[in-house]
Amino acid sequence: MRAVRKNMMPTLYLLCGKIAAGKSTLARQLAARPSTLLISEDHWTSTLYPVELKTIEDYTRLSVRLRAAMTPHIVEILHQGLSVVLDFAANTPRQRTWVRSLIDTADVPHELHYLDLPDELCKQRLRQRNAGGEHQFQVSDAEFEQFTAYFVPPAADEGFNVVVHKP
Repeated sequence: MRAVRKNMMPTLYLLCGKIAAGKSTLARQLAARPSTLLISEDHWTSTLYPVELKTIEDYTRLSVRLRAAMTPHIVEILHQGLSVVLDFAANTPRQRTWVRSLIDTADVPHELHYLDLPDELCKQRLRQRNAGGEHQFQVSDAEFEQFTAYFVPPAADEGFNVVVHKP
């Protein structure tokens, strides 16, 4: 059992980075902090949608449903005094609009961890991850390119407390 933090505000930790940039690894490290819960999109989507999730269009449609279902749950966890590491991609302005709504609704501090890695390093890590066979999803180089085409780094005018991680 983890110790409950006294007199500390719960924090929402967010992640932004291309596929295989290390978001889930960092998420696990952040979640090791006292009174901090990890919520992983890959876990939920692979469990809830093992057959339906095949394309980027499927991901878009199903992630909207998952986020809608998770929103009140995440806010309540934060209101109960636990910090949350949200291992959901915050890789586009639209995705970050959702996490902004969580921050505003829960009225908690936040950190947006941006893993700023070059494509070739991400692809190298992706190939290693695929070969290991332990990740919920196998992603090809072509799929990496398809998803990366939508990636938009966080902008200053979005108002996030950004923590940048470089290789």
